[in-house]
Amino acid sequence: MKVIHTISELRAHMRGHTRVAFVPTMGNLHEGHLELIRTAKKHGNPVVVSIFVNRLQFTPNEDFDKYPRTLQADIDKLNAEGVYVLFAPAEKEMYPEPQSYRIYPPTDIGDILEGEFRPGFFNGVCTVVLKLFSCVQPLVAVFGKKDYQQLMLVRKMCSQLSIPVEIIAQDTVRAQNGLALSSRNNYLTIEEKVKAIQLYQTLCKMRQDILEVYNNHFDNILKIKKINAIEANAKDYLNNEGWKVDYISIRKQHDLQILKNEDEFNLSLNPLVILAAAKLGNTRLIDNLEV
Repeated sequence: MKVIHTISELRAHMRGHTRVAFVPTMGNLHEGHLELIRTAKKHGNPVVVSIFVNRLQFTPNEDFDKYPRTLQADIDKLNAEGVYVLFAPAEKEMYPEPQSYRIYPPTDIGDILEGEFRPGFFNGVCTVVLKLFSCVQPLVAVFGKKDYQQLMLVRKMCSQLSIPVEIIAQDTVRAQNGLALSSRNNYLTIEEKVKAIQLYQTLCKMRQDILEVYNNHFDNILKIKKINAIEANAKDYLNNEGWKVDYISIRKQHDLQILKNEDEFNLSLNPLVILAAAKLGNTRLIDNLEV
């Protein structure tokens, strides 16, 4: 594997490759990232991975400075997976001057859920993804479903800006107990790691309850009332268990909007997704589950 730190060297090295599969990451790689790479191999060749901790997507009070950086261990893992190139630019390489040109997603999907609780997050994500696409020029790029809203926004950005990159979605990789793999899991204490499975367990219980409502002969408005109750009960449960819930919300998959009375509650025609973000101690975890 060749490790490249500059855009000019990357472009020179990749010249002539037309079927590049790309996996953008912030490093501190775990099995979830490696699954993204294995999926990328099925959709293109060669595979390029980037590691760049993007300051633009961190709010002032977040963990940019302490975000885990483990470059040598990451290189070892990427070598073992047969990655062709690792692009690991310095911040000055990606942002040689203040990044005043940015991508601002539409407010209806960019300022809800994660966008509400992390103002500016998605404009930072979309800006760096577009810049990385310009550097790597891939045919396909693989993103994990764990960052469900991010996946949707990147897809819509590519569609609306006619960016010739196919976005491939990879299912969330979980530990044996169901906890979604994340670099931020490293912040959890041993006791918190045991307790952290409550988030996924709550999503599973919500999914089961939603299916029960769907299969009952209630009228549409009553079904939606019951869905809202499922959401409220889940939030109360986690808060009572010591979590600090930012949101736990049942949304329509295709646009991440809430169910309204005029929406037909039909999981075949209008599938749902449950999205959640909550703090356990000092660690903020996100997760989701499709219904």
